[in-house]
Amino acid sequence: MSDSCYDAIVIGAGHNGLVCAAYLAHAGRSVLVLEAGDHVGGAAATREFAPGFRACPGAHLLHLMPKQLVNELDLVRHGLTMAAEHMPTYALAPGGAALSIEAAAAGAADGLGAADAQALPEFLGRMRRLAAALQPLLETVPPRLGGGDWRDRLGLLRLGVGVRLLGRRDLRELLRIAGMCVHDLLNEHFRSPVLKGALAFDAVLGTNYGPRSPGTVFTLLYRMAAESVAGGGLAQPSGGLGALCEAIESAASASGATVRTAAPVARIMVANDRAVGVQLDSGEQIEADCVISSADPGTTFLQLLGPEHLDAGFVRRVAHLRTQGMTAKFHAALERAPRFIGVDGVPRGRLVIAPSAEAIERAFNHAKYGEFSASPVLEVIVPTSSDRELAPPGKHVLSAIVQYAPYRLRGGWDGQRERFGELILATLERHAPGLRAAVSATELLTPRDLEVQLRISGGSWHHVELALDQFLMMRPVVGAAQYCSPLPGLFLCGAGCHPGGGVMGLAGRNAARQVLREAR
Repeated sequence: MSDSCYDAIVIGAGHNGLVCAAYLAHAGRSVLVLEAGDHVGGAAATREFAPGFRACPGAHLLHLMPKQLVNELDLVRHGLTMAAEHMPTYALAPGGAALSIEAAAAGAADGLGAADAQALPEFLGRMRRLAAALQPLLETVPPRLGGGDWRDRLGLLRLGVGVRLLGRRDLRELLRIAGMCVHDLLNEHFRSPVLKGALAFDAVLGTNYGPRSPGTVFTLLYRMAAESVAGGGLAQPSGGLGALCEAIESAASASGATVRTAAPVARIMVANDRAVGVQLDSGEQIEADCVISSADPGTTFLQLLGPEHLDAGFVRRVAHLRTQGMTAKFHAALERAPRFIGVDGVPRGRLVIAPSAEAIERAFNHAKYGEFSASPVLEVIVPTSSDRELAPPGKHVLSAIVQYAPYRLRGGWDGQRERFGELILATLERHAPGLRAAVSATELLTPRDLEVQLRISGGSWHHVELALDQFLMMRPVVGAAQYCSPLPGLFLCGAGCHPGGGVMGLAGRNAARQVLREAR
């Protein structure tokens, strides 16, 4: 047994684990963060995928983390700078001009019909008002239904008041569309296939849904609510998202937290029906008053803790969580700058390759049956257009999120990885002629790869699929909401908790607040 004993041990040094540790340490708690990998950051780490070329295995843009969190942790003082802010989104049309979504929303885009140009600002305005009703939920511990605690009652009251303040017309619209598929909603308002493709893409990105799936209007509203909390638009940290995690680590360390890398946890120790510390793979045992896991719920409960410490019904609910990823990450090392049709110069924004909502649905249809589409849909950035430190001089990095790449591919990924990579390159080549000839190296990370490399069960960046039945006080499951668990002394702070995945940090901050509340 280690001589050390901490107030809290945090398992995992992804951004949520680091945020949780920083808030606990700032509150005066002694905190130890244990990370299995050699570096902090997890899916948001910046690492080399080819000699001299660096990218993040998960997200590649920052647009969901609240400004308040950045300010509270004083991340700028700890080294966080932005290589680019307020980055535009371009919807790439097949063989034609690119549509700037921001310009279209401002009524200044070419290539958009008069009816769509008039409808878009009104549509986005209403959607943002509806998303604003969800916004307060993201930054709070989700209320428990039927509980007697005044905080739960206050949380439910705030939710009700926020929805009621929408006004009769918007409230009626929220009730009408919340469970709809985004395909039908977009067809009500727009004609342009490219515009509908770009908006539908945001509704399904990172999910196991297609545009015709019920509930995709909700996922779009949820994304918009998170963006409104952040308030700064799309941004790219200097050094990639790994630099953001390093700044959070610095903030946690400055408050007294200890961060250990290359320290994989083998199990959570239990004594007298309470979590009392952890044992590392090395055999070292470390005691703590509480353990907070940023690992996914399946890993936390079924592997690190073990079902013998849990009720059979709870174990069954955790085992049946929908956790399989549907999103791959693709990186290319480029010997020269890419040129995309319809975009001036090296693109300094986000490029969406989703020709229409129907094209997204066709790609999803393949994934439903364990196949990948011959025409994948992509979110693409060239981070070196703003941050030259990510590649050798004169060279560039291309980073793409690829939707849909099924976790369980029929026939397995080993024999089909190269073909899928070629399909991605062919899709990019159609919009950036000559790009393939500039590629010197590539990396493809499927959900299976993310599971192995990042220790995420199912390889999903949300850990648990974001859906109405796995949302708010039901996330990840009944009995483990509010960042607590059935075992006293064990808490959760990862993407499998409310409010979900994406580089927000809110799960970590909310969990820290809950731990401090429970310790009173």
